[in-house]
Amino acid sequence: MSELAMPWRELVQYSEEHNLLAKRLYVVFSEPTDGIGPIMENLDPHVAHQTRLELDGTMFAAGPLATDDEQSWAGDGMFVYRADSIAQARSYAEADPMHRAGARSFRVRPWLLNEGTLNVQLFYSGGPPRID
Repeated sequence: MSELAMPWRELVQYSEEHNLLAKRLYVVFSEPTDGIGPIMENLDPHVAHQTRLELDGTMFAAGPLATDDEQSWAGDGMFVYRADSIAQARSYAEADPMHRAGARSFRVRPWLLNEGTLNVQLFYSGGPPRID
């Protein structure tokens, strides 16, 4: 019978030994508790909180999640934090006005960023940067 899971520390070690990025981050999945109304009531304070985390270097990435048919937004979001532990990541999520108000519930998962690319173009003559 094969094992059902690999110890996390072994996967981290594998990633490091195989020259993968092995960047340890925490993903927060945030879901509405009572429809879009309470989400909209808390959206401005939530965005202000997220922006503070971005400016202090905690926020790696964040944004809304579309419905599966890509036709609407039901209030779901996902955030990726730089944190020293899952407990610290939870404390960031708990401080979010959206969660404090009960408009959304959340769960936090450790994530190991191993592969991918990031391309940024900055234009000297104006226009917004392009990120691919």
